Amino acid sequence: MTRTLVTGGSGLIGGALIAELIANRQEVVALARSDQAAQAVRARGAQVARGDVSDQRAVSDAAQGCELVYHVAGINTLCAPDPALMLRTNVDGAAIVTRAAAQAGVRRLIHTSSAAAVGEAQGTVGREDSPHRGSYLSVYERSKHLSERAVLDAARATDLDVVFVNPASVQGPGRASGTGKLLIAFLDGRLRVFIDTTISIVDLSDCVQGHVLAAERGAPGARYLLCGATLAITEAFELARRIAGVSGRPLVVPPAVARGGAVIVELGARLLRRTPPICREMVETMLHGHRYDGSRAARELGLTYTPVEETLRRTIDWAAAQGLMHNRSRA
Repeated sequence: MTRTLVTGGSGLIGGALIAELIANRQEVVALARSDQAAQAVRARGAQVARGDVSDQRAVSDAAQGCELVYHVAGINTLCAPDPALMLRTNVDGAAIVTRAAAQAGVRRLIHTSSAAAVGEAQGTVGREDSPHRGSYLSVYERSKHLSERAVLDAARATDLDVVFVNPASVQGPGRASGTGKLLIAFLDGRLRVFIDTTISIVDLSDCVQGHVLAAERGAPGARYLLCGATLAITEAFELARRIAGVSGRPLVVPPAVARGGAVIVELGARLLRRTPPICREMVETMLHGHRYDGSRAARELGLTYTPVEETLRRTIDWAAAQGLMHNRSRA
């Protein structure tokens, strides 16, 4: 039986990954830095190893006897209240996990990066080998790009086998933050204005399968973008509206209005000492838009993508069942 360590197992991707690995009869150890995280991963059926990605000894101890390490842990948000913490966790933490995995004699590390790390130029399709534009839209994007460099540097120094998995926006049951939160707010009638943008989506189950297949079949040092569909935001909202059986659509505002609104909201939140729901880096990310090519994972790993209609349907059904849509009901 393969013994595997998962970091970030209390999160959306990590939790689903633990469930899949256990279903495949792997022995799973999950790193947990809090009682709440320990309870969550234990409920998934994993063994708990207490520790944090900032503690190399704790990670190395947890990885003892493991053949694989899936490093999923990280801070995934825009408008981060503490950018320095995000950089320490996503960049320094990734290097620490890499060194710890090598120290424990792990065969392969699968690093959960992000499609945003590609840094494609505006208006182009992001691919694994796309040249980076040389600037960052957000602290999050910067942290994921730098984390790949940190992992590569640490892996070269230790000869550890590393594979990178770069998911687009992950959607599916359980996604109530990020773009999932925006989708729910739209269907609930709370999202009245939005920005003209393009989004790329991958189903949660496909994201998990992409990780598993990368561990089994990925080329050493390779990147694999996971993206099942790319849609204009108006298409995405229209499709979600038809699935949920609701009416209405948000007003699309010009870029100048969006940027000005973000500045005002940020300043107001700062005065109230709160995290802003909208900020300049969020607006710039949306105005840039994202189009990703997920064909390499299909071609080389054998990943099959779920139709986007099914992904949105399962996400909406879950949100409705959880009582997250108060103002609109399914038709």
